[in-house]
Amino acid sequence: MPTSQYASSFGRLQAISLNLLSKEEMQNLMKTKDEAEMVKTLGSTWYKPEIEKAASVFKESELLEVALNRHLVYINKTALEATPFNGKSAIRAYLSKWDIYNIELILSAKSMGRPISETESFLVSSRNVPAGISAGNITHDEMKIILSQTGVDGVVNQLVKYNYGTVLMHHLETYQKTGDLGPMMSALQNFYYQNLLESLKFFQGDEGLIRDFIRAEIDKKNVLSLLKAKESNLDKDIVSKHLIEGGKMTINELLDVYNAKDVSEIVGRIENRFMLVNALAQYKKSNSLIDFEVALDKFINSEYVKKLKNIALSIGTIFYFIINTEHERENIKRIAYGKRYNLSTDYINSLLLVE
Repeated sequence: MPTSQYASSFGRLQAISLNLLSKEEMQNLMKTKDEAEMVKTLGSTWYKPEIEKAASVFKESELLEVALNRHLVYINKTALEATPFNGKSAIRAYLSKWDIYNIELILSAKSMGRPISETESFLVSSRNVPAGISAGNITHDEMKIILSQTGVDGVVNQLVKYNYGTVLMHHLETYQKTGDLGPMMSALQNFYYQNLLESLKFFQGDEGLIRDFIRAEIDKKNVLSLLKAKESNLDKDIVSKHLIEGGKMTINELLDVYNAKDVSEIVGRIENRFMLVNALAQYKKSNSLIDFEVALDKFINSEYVKKLKNIALSIGTIFYFIINTEHERENIKRIAYGKRYNLSTDYINSLLLVE
């Protein structure tokens, strides 16, 4: 039976999933007064090893960020090891999002002249483990070398040995003239998603739901880009350079939506795809686009992620596990965000992705 090779993966990841924070543990985090207390509370969960390792060097919010990032690396490494051979290319392609994350972080830091010490702790990497567990390309030590380069030009040149550098090189001259990293960031995202969708054209026929999930994620990023751009009243030509291809909404559709006069009208124009009316009401109170991001995340979770659970003996099992651990990480970060800015408990609760 072609799916039997995933049986051991299913069992192993199901067992590890028991360590995910329970609703009670998540509520205990909600009851803490600040990020320092959050770290203490997480010290009795599966985050304990990474918190203990980082505690001698980092404090409070930085300690929390480092522990979450290193724990994520451990989880992704575990998931990749549990993946049968014929699914590894797709999982590696998905997890390369963290290579992209690290590169964007480094480029932004170099563009703003931030020192290495303010950037390295936020990289999603761990010594002797590939950052982002991409194709095993960028190790922790190599990422440190990239980080040590002088300026954006140096980073791009150091990355030429990887596919990312080739992608970035096409936009280096534009950055040198304008100082705008936007085209580079957009190119990286387009490269990532096209490579990911291509990697899912394979084997058992159960990857269709995962492809739909990825395309919905692209739509989410594009819709958020439209909303952010409209808030800033950016020119349509600039917006077009920041959109990602491959979603269910074409680039032309998205640009047509952007002709709307304001954020409210954009929400109305995409109502047939995403129900964001409630998020719009909350946005009018908070003036924060995070309300739209949360609404889109919840829609995608309901429409796609939860359904992956029902195709257990397949690559869907592994995606479901990885995505759920990412949701937990995001929930912890959103709670920390709420504590940092003294948001109400009810509002923080509304930001969380829960089953």
